[in-house]
Amino acid sequence: MLMKSTHLKINYSNLSKQEINRKLFHLMALLLPAGVFYFPKFFGCPEWTFCFFLACLSIFIIGIEFFRLKFRLVQSYFYKYFKSLLRENEEKKITGSTWYIIAAFACSLLFYGAPHISFMALFMFIVGDAAAAIIGLSIGRIKIGEKSLEGALGCFTFCVFTGIAVFPNMPLLLGAWDGHVPFGLIITVSFIMTVSELIPIRLTNHFTLNDNLATPIMGGLSLQFLHPFFMS
Repeated sequence: MLMKSTHLKINYSNLSKQEINRKLFHLMALLLPAGVFYFPKFFGCPEWTFCFFLACLSIFIIGIEFFRLKFRLVQSYFYKYFKSLLRENEEKKITGSTWYIIAAFACSLLFYGAPHISFMALFMFIVGDAAAAIIGLSIGRIKIGEKSLEGALGCFTFCVFTGIAVFPNMPLLLGAWDGHVPFGLIITVSFIMTVSELIPIRLTNHFTLNDNLATPIMGGLSLQFLHPFFMS
């Protein structure tokens, strides 16, 4: 009997060079959690210094977004250098990169005094978001709203991998947690972040929280509040 071979069809038309470049650019945002955790330690300065830097950076980038959206001259200069990194739906609204910076600032405030929480939540989100986009656009078939189940599974897998393979090897990161993250906590937080990235959090009938802000915050809150239960 001849067995029919099945091949995973990759949709290269959706996975454009522009989208790949965009996600590679977004991976540079890993400098944000690195700064939150390592900058005060390496330079011997108070934790609030990098938090203050993120506040200034957020105000600056929001100002650029405002002038880009309001004034055609600024818009033309912005598109000249960054249009290749934008999705079509970002040409008339705040970009994902701006939300990354705002999320880093929000996490540095919410988890002030626990920078390892900010680091882990932001790191997992950035890696998971990139995986979700690339996998979802290339092999995504089962749609869930505007996203796909395959992309969500990619996000979950990379979040888990980051938690079990990356975090234990990061210098100083887990000092407050005796050098390890409980496996059950990683699975739970990865699931919560995947759902948050997949399903929009609607606060009112007219306002939905951007997933680039909601996901790392949900991840950080989950890490902070669930950790004692997994350590007991």
